Amino acid sequence: MAETKREIERKYEATDETELPDLTRAAGVSAVLDRGVAELDAVYYDTADLRLAADALTLRRRTGGEDAGWHLKFPVAAGIRDEIRAPLADTLPASLAGLLRSRTLDEEVVPVVRLLSSRDVRHLVDDEGTLLAELSVDTVLAERLDEDGERTASWKEIEVELADGADPGILDAVEKRLKKAGVRPSSSPSKLARALEETTPKTLKETGPARPEPVDENTAGARVLAHVRQQIEAIVLFDPAVRRDLPDAVHKMRVATRRLRSAFKTYRKVLDRTVTDPIGEELKWLAGELGAARDQEVLAARLSGRIDEVPETLLLGPVRARLRVWDASRSAAARSTALAALESDRHLALLKTLDALLTDPPLRKAAHKHAPAVLAKAVLKDYDRLAGRVDRALSLAPGPERDLAMHEARKAAKRARYAAEAAVPTLGKPAKRFAKRLKAVQSVLGDHQDSVVARETLRTLAIQAHAAGESAFTWGLLHGREEALGAAREREFPEAWERASAPEARAAVAR
Repeated sequence: MAETKREIERKYEATDETELPDLTRAAGVSAVLDRGVAELDAVYYDTADLRLAADALTLRRRTGGEDAGWHLKFPVAAGIRDEIRAPLADTLPASLAGLLRSRTLDEEVVPVVRLLSSRDVRHLVDDEGTLLAELSVDTVLAERLDEDGERTASWKEIEVELADGADPGILDAVEKRLKKAGVRPSSSPSKLARALEETTPKTLKETGPARPEPVDENTAGARVLAHVRQQIEAIVLFDPAVRRDLPDAVHKMRVATRRLRSAFKTYRKVLDRTVTDPIGEELKWLAGELGAARDQEVLAARLSGRIDEVPETLLLGPVRARLRVWDASRSAAARSTALAALESDRHLALLKTLDALLTDPPLRKAAHKHAPAVLAKAVLKDYDRLAGRVDRALSLAPGPERDLAMHEARKAAKRARYAAEAAVPTLGKPAKRFAKRLKAVQSVLGDHQDSVVARETLRTLAIQAHAAGESAFTWGLLHGREEALGAAREREFPEAWERASAPEARAAVAR
C-alpha cells in the first residue's frame, strides 16, 4: 500500500571544511539533537531517454534508514515535493507504475544512477522537545549505471527538511544562520539532478539531443502548436493527479482534453484534420469517461448548497442523508469509470499519439502564414457559429426544445471562448476582452444547463423518497427553486449575448 508524504526541504552546498553554526540561535530552535549516522543505498530509475528527469520526477529504490522502500517524488513547488512510498520489493510496485504511465508510456524503467549516502542526522527541536526540522549532512557518492555518463561523482551537501506540521518559517530562520556562516543554497534541485549533471560527459552536454529545425515563432503554426503542447502537457500532468484523487484534478484534465479537441476544430486550416479528427474522437471519449466524476461532483455540491439554503422547518424527512447515499454510490461508480479509462490500452494509445503529434505535427499551408490574420479569422468563424446557435435558441419558446438549444449554444460559446483564449498571446488584449465576454455568455448558459440537470435529479430523488415512505415535499420545493433559477438565466441570456456580440468586440479581434 502506497502512502504519501509532503516533503518541504532546502538544500545547501557543503565541503569537508564546512562547519555548522550554532543553530540554537535560529528563532524557535531550543536544542539540536545528534541522531547518528545512517548509511543509505538508493538506485534511481528512469526510461532510457530520461523522461522522468526531464519532468523533475524521481523514482528510487532505497535501502537503509527508517524509510527503506520505493519512493516516487512529484514536484509541487520550489523546495516542495510529494513523496509517494511503497514497501521494499524487487520490482517496481504496480501502484507507482500507474502513476508514471503518462510519462513512460509503458516503456521500461531501468537503473540510471546509484547514490551511496552517509547521512549525519540532527533534529532541531523547540523548548518542549517537539521536532521542528531534520538537518542532515550528506556525503554522497554517485555512480552512473547507464551508458551515457561518466562513472562516478561525489560531493557533500546539507539538507534541512521541515517536520510534519511544523511552521515553515523555521526553514527561513535556519537558512539565515547558515548563510551567516557562509553556507550557500545548492544550485541543484535534487541529488539525482546533480548526479546526472556531474556524470554527463562534456561532449554529450554540448551536442545534446538532435534539435528540430528552427521555427518562425510569428507563424500561425508555431502559435497553435504552442497552445496544443500546453494542453497535451496538462493531460500528462493531471493523469497521475486523477489517479491520486487530488482536488480538482479530474476537472483540470477534462478541461485540457476539451481545449485540445476544440483547438483541432478551430484551427483546421493550420493542422490537418485527417490527422486531428481521429485524435479528437479519442479526446471526446476520454472527456466523457472523466465527465461522470466531474459532473457528479458539481451536481452534488449544487444540491447540497440548495439544501443548506432551505430553513430547517422545511426540511421534511432525511433529506441530507438521502443525498449523501445517492452521492456516495454515484461518486464511487464515476471514479471507477475514470480510473478504468486511465488504465486502458485505449488511453495509452491516445497518449502515444499525442506524443507523436508533437514530434511530427501535421501542418498545413496556413501554418506558415503570419499568425494574427490566421488566428483572428479562426476565432471569428467560431463566433459566427455561436451566433447561429444563439439565434435559434432565442427564437424558441421556453420548454425542453429551447433548453436543448441553449445547451448547444453553451457548447459553442465554450469553443469560441477557448479559441479566443488560445489567440491571446498573438492578438493581445482585444482577444482577452472578447474571451471574457464569451465566458459571461457561457456562464449564464452553463448555470441554466446545470439547473436543467438538477431538476431531473431532484425529480428522481423525490420519486425515491416517496417510494421509501418519506416526504417528497423538500425535493419538490428544491425543484421549484431550480425552475425559477433556470427562468432567471433565460431572461439574462439576451443581455449577456448583446454585450458579447457588440460590433466593437468583433471589430477589435478582426483588426
